[in-house]
Amino acid sequence: MTKLNTKRQRFEKVASNRVQKILDTFDSLSKCSNRNNYEYNKEDIDKMINVLRSKLKYVENSFRQNIEKGNSKFNF
Repeated sequence: MTKLNTKRQRFEKVASNRVQKILDTFDSLSKCSNRNNYEYNKEDIDKMINVLRSKLKYVENSFRQNIEKGNSKFNF
């Protein structure tokens, strides 16, 4: 097994587990939308959604920057 395959397999395993944890956490958070159990307003929702979007954008940029690092040479 080459080092590249090992890194790829490790990425797939770790990333898959972490994404699933995030999805499970989102499912848990969505349960807070039950008005019979919780009280919230539009500002609360906006604040939560904004911070989640911001963090997702940060993660996306982290991955994109690392992909682009390999293409940093000048070409015509």
